[in-house]
Amino acid sequence: MMFELLWLLLPVAAASGWYAARRAEGTGRRLTPDYFRGLHYLLNDQPDRAIEVFIKVLEIDEETAETQLALGNLYRRRGEVDRAIRLHQNLVARPALTDDLRLEAHLELAQDYLSAGVLDRAEDIYRDLVGAKAHRVQALRHLLDIYEQEKDWDQARSTALELAAATGTEQGAVISQYLCEGALKSLTLGAKGEALTLLRAAREAHPGCARASLHEGDILSSQGSYDLALAAYRRIEDQDADYLPEVIGRIRKCFDKLGRREAARGYLERVLERYGGMTVVLALAEMSREERGNSSAIHFMLDALAKRPTVRGFDRLLDFASDTASAEAMAEVSAEISAEVPDHLDVMKGLLAQLMNDRPVYQCRHCGFAARSLHWQCPGCKHWDTVRPVRGVVGE
Repeated sequence: MMFELLWLLLPVAAASGWYAARRAEGTGRRLTPDYFRGLHYLLNDQPDRAIEVFIKVLEIDEETAETQLALGNLYRRRGEVDRAIRLHQNLVARPALTDDLRLEAHLELAQDYLSAGVLDRAEDIYRDLVGAKAHRVQALRHLLDIYEQEKDWDQARSTALELAAATGTEQGAVISQYLCEGALKSLTLGAKGEALTLLRAAREAHPGCARASLHEGDILSSQGSYDLALAAYRRIEDQDADYLPEVIGRIRKCFDKLGRREAARGYLERVLERYGGMTVVLALAEMSREERGNSSAIHFMLDALAKRPTVRGFDRLLDFASDTASAEAMAEVSAEISAEVPDHLDVMKGLLAQLMNDRPVYQCRHCGFAARSLHWQCPGCKHWDTVRPVRGVVGE
């Protein structure tokens, strides 16, 4: 960090010397003692004191404002936000500054406030910039970030619409996420009807919004409308099949509540054939166990694992094996599982549990952020709808 500061201060020292020398030429005066004192601090690894001296040497005009902006940016990057704010406020207040440089100083000041967590002041500056149509797109993007942090989903949605108009880009996917967030907020207040209205608006904004269908299905299921809930869940297959593992259990429940067990099996078998995935395998294995006992479930799991081995599948196979009444019954099921296996099942289960506890269940497609729970907005890169279930030996 010290080397970075020194390298950035060298241009400041040069600018200060040039400016002082130019003035000296016009007035017959020599370079000021302050300039040499600043160089002394710089060369003796005292950058903080050097900065203060050079700021005093530089008068604010068009030729030195860029240097002041760079200094403020440097303060902010070093975590000295208070200093950055004071410097940029000083710049904004200078009457001699050109309009372009003043706008640049406003942008830097807003960024200072963001870094300091003073969101309301940053918001005011960005709103002024949007109103003045200066740096409009940049200001709108920062406002979106602020409203997301404040969880002000109505403002976020209207700002996204402004951004769409300013850039000519489609913002429907992001707007649908804001509507979903608003629906969840309504749901916490017990307003299920309002939540459903917002979720349907989310699907209108972005027909591919699988999240809206998932939440809609959950609300309808909680109201006992299993037919409508099933239709909402099944819609996800066409919207974004990556999220099917999230609703397989919910779909099974709806089929069961409607007394359509065979239809459930047919649906799950079709999904397995088309998309694969261990969640579907486990659902079908559970149906086999319920209908024909552990032996049938173990046969099904062995066949599935031979085609696509996964840690989750093997863990569930051990569960079925543990529930088997005796080692002889296990031996009848498959020659691949010996009578000695039950003696070691607890050890194997423990090892698998450790392995699964350490692995991520979801991962962001944009930045690679790994998580054990589903985030609709990635905590790492802040992108929406990029966190998906992990696939492979340790996933689906």
